[in-house]
Amino acid sequence: MDTFFLSHGSPTLSIDESLPARGFLKSWRSKVFQVVPRAILIISGHWETDSPTVNVINGRNDTIYDFYGFPKPMYKLKYPAPGAPNLAKRVRELLQNAGFGRVKEDKTRGLDHGAWVPLMLMYPEADIPVCQLSVQTNKDATYHYNMGKALAPLRDEGVLIIGSGSATHNLRILNRESQNVEKRALDFDTWLTESLINGRHDDVNNYEEKAPNAKMAHPWPDHFYPLHVALGAAGEQAKAELIHSSWSYAALSYSSYRFTTA
Repeated sequence: MDTFFLSHGSPTLSIDESLPARGFLKSWRSKVFQVVPRAILIISGHWETDSPTVNVINGRNDTIYDFYGFPKPMYKLKYPAPGAPNLAKRVRELLQNAGFGRVKEDKTRGLDHGAWVPLMLMYPEADIPVCQLSVQTNKDATYHYNMGKALAPLRDEGVLIIGSGSATHNLRILNRESQNVEKRALDFDTWLTESLINGRHDDVNNYEEKAPNAKMAHPWPDHFYPLHVALGAAGEQAKAELIHSSWSYAALSYSSYRFTTA
């Protein structure tokens, strides 16, 4: 299995047909990834915990509406994908064996919109079991890269590993009126793509020092760390490919990447 980082952008991706990223995700099985995974492990920027936590759901995942003030139809959408308790147990085992300490279980939490919105477009039948893993914003990018390395065996077990966040994520500089991409955001996005394609994993792991406008692009790292998990899971020799690029609100990048093990 290849691994992926998907920029899920605004929650309106769930209903806004004008967003190019929506068409990209809807064409997932026909144009991007034809393999049907046994299960999906998704790491979303919308679940932050102090220590690694997996959701352990024996039935169907609930749909979490963790956004406010959006159009009412969005709150009627459902994505009742089956839980993946066996995968959750395996994730727990791999992380604990790799020295990540106690991995917690959450037996009530469903899927937040960083998980269900892209998956709803990619796998609309909601028939593939899904487990979600949290990020730790009290840790650094290298920690999350190493977390991905620990999870790499899942790729040989039919599990699709997806990091879901945003290539840029500074809500304070979004501009609904402008048709031009904010240069500081563009410079960061360009640096990210070039660094990934050229295999500069250390630079990506140390993006706060290496990248232009890092703090502007990611004032908080929650939406960036899922990329490090997906990248680490593909390995140090992984080949990166930019599989989608578009923008909304002048500063929100939908750049998404595929990581293939050499």
